[in-house]
Amino acid sequence: MERRTRPPRRPDRRLGLNVGRVFGVPLHLNGSMVLLAVIIAVLYAEFAARQLDLPQISGYLIGFGFVVSLLGSVLLHELGHALTARRYGIGVRGITLELLGGYTEMDRDAPSPRVDLLVSLAGPAVSAVLGVLAVAATLALPPGTVVHQLAFQLAVSNVIVALFNSLPGLPLDGGRALRAAVWGLTRDRHLGTEVAGWAGRVVAVGTTVVVVVLTVADYLAPLALPLMLLVAVTLWRGAGQSIRAARVSRRFPLIDLSRLARPVCPVTTGTPLAEAQRRRADGGQPHSALLVTDSAGRPAALVDPVAADAVPVERRPWLAVDAVARSLGTLPTLTLGWDGERVMEAVQTHPGAQYVVTSGEDVVGILHIADLAQLLEPNRKMTQ
Repeated sequence: MERRTRPPRRPDRRLGLNVGRVFGVPLHLNGSMVLLAVIIAVLYAEFAARQLDLPQISGYLIGFGFVVSLLGSVLLHELGHALTARRYGIGVRGITLELLGGYTEMDRDAPSPRVDLLVSLAGPAVSAVLGVLAVAATLALPPGTVVHQLAFQLAVSNVIVALFNSLPGLPLDGGRALRAAVWGLTRDRHLGTEVAGWAGRVVAVGTTVVVVVLTVADYLAPLALPLMLLVAVTLWRGAGQSIRAARVSRRFPLIDLSRLARPVCPVTTGTPLAEAQRRRADGGQPHSALLVTDSAGRPAALVDPVAADAVPVERRPWLAVDAVARSLGTLPTLTLGWDGERVMEAVQTHPGAQYVVTSGEDVVGILHIADLAQLLEPNRKMTQ
């Protein structure tokens, strides 16, 4: 079960059904849970027919009941993260339950290694407690009954979740604990993230090997093989994203808006696009942004370079800059003098292609997201 820090306006991670709030935390149910429900229902139908001497329809019902119980376990696991984070002043944007378990979305990272460690281990600790309770129920219930089997499966699943999530590799909870430990020892959070990310890749490879061996040895049902391999692939990708994030965040101190923002070339509203581009070229700053001002000289809009380039050359003398400009009120604003951390927080909160850089009431430049990305990942090819 992952714990993620994400910007609030990234809808790609919030696909699914909003099913309400738990302890004030928004709860989302991803559509991939339907696939998990089908897989488990089929497995239980076969198990019920073979081991419990029940008709398949009863197996499907038992499977559905197990899915609901498993979802409850996953929710409690994620609530362990969420409530611990809130205890230390970290905002929680929501919990999403999906095919591979769930994740808790937080508005910022932990402020210290100790808090990071406590928040990371809270989820596995909840799963461990649930596993112990389910084991006790298994021992107390009469063997060979449906409730005994459900208790046994819940015990196994929660113990596995607790142990697997405690493995020391990102994006697992144990990986975050490893990051906190390295962070605490070295005082370098980025190093901790990178070390835990590489450990996560080792865990992903090890998971793949174990899954294949168990399947060949007939300890793992073939139907579960694709799902387990998907878990390994997800671990590999999550570890890679963590390594990349560590390398990018290490370069945050290099962000200087006074040097990174492109200068502006003011042109009055109604100016033909060709004339505005000529003035910019004559000014010796061909990469400056065209800032549209009103009749009083006040900044009003910004020419969209993509829209301007799409205008045929022969039409540019007859088309006013206003036709390819966006109102400044629709563009996010950054303040000159902000440090890299604050700039990145604003960019993540308000994703966009361009940002207006201001000093007091004056527009002093325009930050293009491509320029920022090039600074943070200089070896990565950027598409213009």
